[in-house]
Amino acid sequence: MFPKLRKMLSRVFAEMRWYSIVLALLFYGFTSWVLLSLAGEETLTHSVDFIYWLVVTGSTVGYGDLSPSTTAGKYLVSFYIIPLGLSIFALVLGRVASWVSNQWQKGARGLKNLDIEDHILVLGWNGHRTIRLLELLIRERASIEDDPTIVLCVRADITNPLPDHIEFVKVTTFSNDVDMDRACVDKARVVLMDNPEDDLTMTTALYCSQRNPNAQMVAYFNDESLVGLLQKHCPNVECTPSVAVEMLAKSAFDPGSSLLHHDLLDINHGQAQYSVMIPEHISSLKIDNIFETLKRKYRATLIGMSKANEKLNIQVNPDLNLTLSSGDKIFYIADKRITKLNWADFVEAESV
Repeated sequence: MFPKLRKMLSRVFAEMRWYSIVLALLFYGFTSWVLLSLAGEETLTHSVDFIYWLVVTGSTVGYGDLSPSTTAGKYLVSFYIIPLGLSIFALVLGRVASWVSNQWQKGARGLKNLDIEDHILVLGWNGHRTIRLLELLIRERASIEDDPTIVLCVRADITNPLPDHIEFVKVTTFSNDVDMDRACVDKARVVLMDNPEDDLTMTTALYCSQRNPNAQMVAYFNDESLVGLLQKHCPNVECTPSVAVEMLAKSAFDPGSSLLHHDLLDINHGQAQYSVMIPEHISSLKIDNIFETLKRKYRATLIGMSKANEKLNIQVNPDLNLTLSSGDKIFYIADKRITKLNWADFVEAESV
């Protein structure tokens, strides 16, 4: 009978839920109080002292400031309160540790539901290239003020590659509402799509554009022929084709071109390309004044601009007589991102 009883108790404790543990604690406290009362332990059964003493004794801490005074009470504590209390205490600690470990494992495996907004969402997994992308995003995030959360959402069977820096979600498909709600796709500020297969990137971009039409969306394609097809249906998606072949051809006739482009994209060394939007309180500014002020005050070079209503239409080397207004964006080259741009400098140059 003992082996059967042991197996039964093991199964009961292994399958015990939180409500069962609470019931066990209530049963333990109630029976301990009743038995101590019957044993004549009036000091220990006082409401406040009883709870304090039971926790200290059941957990085997044993401060010794309160203890049984009767013979029956000493036997009761020795053979009932301490053994049963120790068992329940160990069970609670085990359950808490298991819950914490399970929550961490769910986060590492991407099984948790996120509740965030205004974040950067990366969809797809390309091994070391995705890790490099995440590292660049983390470094770029350090140069802006609001510090958005970065979320990696994948279909691949992996765990969180950078658990201390990003959130992680694993889904079965990038076009399922239940799965993508876990990554809060409809609340993302930026959605970056980079998959090994261009057709998957295409369907992902179509879905995300429908779920979150106000987000900034960027999709990477290996085959440039798909870019026009996607932009015909989703003009708000910025498509980035591979330019490796173009750089090879450019460097053949203009040596150093590939190094120049790499330097402009590298945030660790040399000068890099950044952008900033003209604030609402600025009515109008001319390109020539912006160009001169950036160069003289900030050692930066204006290289392009885009109008507020044509965000994906970038004009490189714009005409100096062109006028910009609030909501328009300028692109510049500098040693680092200019986080505190004094627009009064540009207004003064405009008035002169």
